[in-house]
Amino acid sequence: MTHVVHPGDSLTRRQRIVYVIVLGALTALGPFTVDLYLPAFPQVEADLGVRTAIVQLTLTATMVGFGFGQLIVGPWSDRVGRRLPLILASSVHVGASLMVAAAPDISWLLAARVLQGAGAAAGGVVAMAMVRDLFGGYPLVRMLSRLSLVNGLAPILAPLIGSQLLLVTEWRGLFVVLAGYGVLVVVASWLFIVETLPPARRVDRGHATIGERYRALFRDRVFVGIAIVGGFTFTGLFAYLSASPFLFQEVYGLDPQGYGVVFATNSIGVVAGVQISSRLAKRVPPQWILACSTAVLLSSAIAIVVLDQLGAGMWGTIVPLFLFIMACGFGFPMVQVLALANHGKEAGTAASLLGAMNFGLAGLLSPVVGAFGIASATPMGAAMAVAATVAVLSLWVVVRPSTVPALSR
Repeated sequence: MTHVVHPGDSLTRRQRIVYVIVLGALTALGPFTVDLYLPAFPQVEADLGVRTAIVQLTLTATMVGFGFGQLIVGPWSDRVGRRLPLILASSVHVGASLMVAAAPDISWLLAARVLQGAGAAAGGVVAMAMVRDLFGGYPLVRMLSRLSLVNGLAPILAPLIGSQLLLVTEWRGLFVVLAGYGVLVVVASWLFIVETLPPARRVDRGHATIGERYRALFRDRVFVGIAIVGGFTFTGLFAYLSASPFLFQEVYGLDPQGYGVVFATNSIGVVAGVQISSRLAKRVPPQWILACSTAVLLSSAIAIVVLDQLGAGMWGTIVPLFLFIMACGFGFPMVQVLALANHGKEAGTAASLLGAMNFGLAGLLSPVVGAFGIASATPMGAAMAVAATVAVLSLWVVVRPSTVPALSR
């Protein structure tokens, strides 16, 4: 079997740990920006005097900004390198976070959240592209799995941290904390991030323009299908995240701290899913791991609806939610590996499209749950089931697992 040499193969164990820590912090910036204030939704609703559906639009605004920001940062980083877009975009995030904290009304809040999402976009895109710059084959699986662990844990742990911060501050204070986190990201990027895309690799014939790089991606059936799988898996997760503050606090009667404990418990599922899938990938091709994880997504979402209709109560929702979130943990690193494996020359653009699909679809579709009202778990479970159905169909109809080439060693 041919062994391919990649720049990251020469890194020491200590250097790899540093990369995981710093790139993990960059990756987590986006999910923390989206989710830290979820327990404060009822506070925002009361403080600004708006309806539940309008508060959920602030979540949509952030994810739409995140999606569009990735479409800009990814191709830009393929042209000028990784560090400059990362530092500038993260600086925008800091300023936008302070704007949110000072928002006098919902219109200001919505506009600032779009800008905040766009600024946070660099972390996820650049971190993923840098890993692809450095690694390939199964080392790429391992590194992306570690970032996926952070990326999967962050949306789950952020509401827990937010709920604890609400004991000492109001909802506006959460965004001051996010601004501080953004400052740390900028400083860490300046001090510890080394450019992984040298000038000689930034312009490649056949991929020199943004249009040519996008065409290379859209002509790849596997990439397109996997992007759809990832986008609708994320949509299912965010349908849960956008509905859960109201479902668990207003329907099931939990306080913000109890709501945070539910999210902390679910984080175990993400950890288990990512860790098990990264080890399985040594023996089982990633596309077959996705086949199993998407099936669990669909069956778990259907179980939420059925158990809710049978009157099973909060536990009838929590148990299948745990399985759904664990299946997300299984799937996310495999989506990233399959999407990036054959696109090293346009890694930033590929990562940006993947992220834009994730956050764009989730931002546009998950608030549909709020439009139907959150008086039970059924609207949330139904939205998750629809998203999982699309993911399953995309995997089997577009990707076609048996046709996916094997990863290099």
